[in-house]
Amino acid sequence: MTHPTPNGSRPPAASATPPNFWVGPIPVYGDAILSPMAGYSDVPYRAICRAHGSAMHYTEFVAAELLQGRPNYFWSLLDRQPGERPMVFQIFGNDAQMMLQAARRITTLGPDIIDVNMGCSTRKVSGRGAGVGMMRQPQLVAETFALLTRHLTTPITAKMRLGWDDQVNYLEIARILEDNGAALIALHGRTKEQKYGGTANWDAIAALKQAVCIPVIGNGDVSTPAGITAMKAHTGCDGVMIGRAAIGNPWIFARRTRESLTFAELLATIRQHQAEMMAYYGRRGISAFRKHLKRYLEDLPLLESLLTPLMMAASAAEVQDLLAIAEQRVSQFAGPPHQVHLAQLLRRPQPDSLARH
Repeated sequence: MTHPTPNGSRPPAASATPPNFWVGPIPVYGDAILSPMAGYSDVPYRAICRAHGSAMHYTEFVAAELLQGRPNYFWSLLDRQPGERPMVFQIFGNDAQMMLQAARRITTLGPDIIDVNMGCSTRKVSGRGAGVGMMRQPQLVAETFALLTRHLTTPITAKMRLGWDDQVNYLEIARILEDNGAALIALHGRTKEQKYGGTANWDAIAALKQAVCIPVIGNGDVSTPAGITAMKAHTGCDGVMIGRAAIGNPWIFARRTRESLTFAELLATIRQHQAEMMAYYGRRGISAFRKHLKRYLEDLPLLESLLTPLMMAASAAEVQDLLAIAEQRVSQFAGPPHQVHLAQLLRRPQPDSLARH
């Protein structure tokens, strides 16, 4: 008989292997994780990534002050699907007491884990001492995690950066986090000023893994299945977090390259994602889906002329009609969609005759 795990979920039915790691009492099966991203890691896209193997599920981040008082729009950022576990609610702020109040309130929604964002580098967030701005205030970090772990039974984790260019203090902050009860640390191997530029410092992730006894998730410059393996080998981290490289590419969680997909598989995922968007957002799902659709179809010259009509489509039916045209076009110029791999389409120049279609 298969018994529920401590968070109420069940391990993979056919798997007798232990969890890859634990977050407090919460088992995590798998080592590739969709990063929390504002505007992207919503209920529909998490469902798509989960279907392809993402092992943990982070909400978009929500400011602690917006979780005070009566429920408002921002509470919807904490929506989740039944069975979506382990579920991580991510919050941010610059006041320890307010963070505690917010965390207490959201525990009523049953998150498996609560994460404190200490990595957001935008001026609006970090400039007021939240996000990566917290890393300039070690005492605030200590006070916040001491309060959260003392008053809540839900595991508390952190996602952070290396620090600031003039204060690279991730090891100091990590020790404070562990000393004050943090159950996991995710580290983006860049400073605040780097934002997403330059090269992520995997050596720093390795140093963090050596410095603490709690699980470490590495983040930064992983864009392929081989990159997941390489980061784990280089750093010894317990899991790998993937953000921008997963947009339009959920197959990375299944350890598949985009090039290895057939066109039929690409279309099936696009259609599934659109259905999830429409089910969750209603008519607003059409416009909200465009940024994903563009990424799904980028770098496919054969379909370039369809991108503008797809971006302007006003209904789900119109999108489906255009995808049917895309399917016909691939059949005409490349072969049966279930046999044509994206590698062929990515390499294939756009035929001059497409001007007539």
